[in-house]
Amino acid sequence: MDPEPELPLLIVDGANVVGSVPDGWWRDRRAAAERLRDRLAAGGGPEGGPFEIVLVVEGRARGVESLPGVRVEEAPGSGDDLIVDLARNAAGRPCLVVTADRELRRRAEEHGARCVGPRALPV
Repeated sequence: MDPEPELPLLIVDGANVVGSVPDGWWRDRRAAAERLRDRLAAGGGPEGGPFEIVLVVEGRARGVESLPGVRVEEAPGSGDDLIVDLARNAAGRPCLVVTADRELRRRAEEHGARCVGPRALPV
């Protein structure tokens, strides 16, 4: 029996996506990241999925637990650097990064990732 193929990787720039909606996220960044995580777990990713979803958090958003369907990765430093590392290590499988950060898009695309903006998420 052939091994099951790996799902495409969806990497979500938590700080950038949360910051794209002026809903008071700045008062409690961790709670805002948890709301994003919950919406991702409920609604999946863009373009119909399915995906292996990784939500990257940093700074005051740290401490968010993973849920079934969404793995949360805490950046020890720059969230952008962790996102680029994840894209680099995607091992040739399709990788989609959700961010509006132009420099991050450029860096991720250098490693074969495709990038879309926060509005591409169905949440």
